[in-house]
Amino acid sequence: MAVNHPFDDARAPRRRRDRWLQHEGLNFVLTNRVPRAALTHLVGWFSRIECEWLARLSIAVWRQFTELDLSDARETRFRSLHACFTRALKPGARTVDADARVLASPCDAIVGACGTVRDGQLFQAKGMPYTLDDLFAGSPLAAHYRDGTWATLRLTSAMYHRFHAPHDGRLEHVTYVSGEVFNVNPAALARIPRLFCRNERALLKTTIAGGHVVTLVPVAAILVASIRLHALDVRLHLKYRGPNEIACDVPFAKGDELGWFEHGSTILVFAPRGFTLAPGIAPGTRIRMGQALMRLP
Repeated sequence: MAVNHPFDDARAPRRRRDRWLQHEGLNFVLTNRVPRAALTHLVGWFSRIECEWLARLSIAVWRQFTELDLSDARETRFRSLHACFTRALKPGARTVDADARVLASPCDAIVGACGTVRDGQLFQAKGMPYTLDDLFAGSPLAAHYRDGTWATLRLTSAMYHRFHAPHDGRLEHVTYVSGEVFNVNPAALARIPRLFCRNERALLKTTIAGGHVVTLVPVAAILVASIRLHALDVRLHLKYRGPNEIACDVPFAKGDELGWFEHGSTILVFAPRGFTLAPGIAPGTRIRMGQALMRLP
């Protein structure tokens, strides 16, 4: 005769809630068929309220819907929800692969679609193609990657939200592209054509050791729509009005912090032909900042 675990009754509501939240159709409606811009502005305002008890309450609610783990955070008490979203790590919490032949992951993430760009076309999900020219909004940068290698790195809301340099090099130019704030979760990627090309994003042109041009494309999303870069004294967000082309010349070492999202989203990494995905990198793989993402030619 089956015997119930003493905690089964306590866990049942959470399991039912998880099944409810994971239903793709419902998830899609709740996160995309809403006034996305207005909701994003509202959450942005709320998250910056500095009140420690409100932050604790908000984080407690947040934990009910995500696997939030603050064990590697430098601070564990936060004055605002925003401070928790953009938290720094304890020293030594991540190890950066020191091999000069390795392009390291710029962030903690779940790997999405990845592989070789085929004549300027790639995929956000099975059967959902988009083009480099569309994503890069006509930037000549796209020419570097016609037959290059790319990887989609999705940050969930519970993950560490800062991103770092994948190799030694220089940040040379930033292109800001204003746009929509659709969710970028798998349910949306499977339903909304050209989603990354429609959302707010930035193109970060870097030249790494060896002269290779590698571009990071942070893509904002609902409740996020805000990207900060240490190299720029501006916040790239829905109310930003330019300039859209920003020249810069900032050196960095592999693993240096480049900036952060203010909630969680996606970073697309583009490398020229000759780069290959590191062993084990495939859709669904979980990766941490500093681990091998690609190998140089």
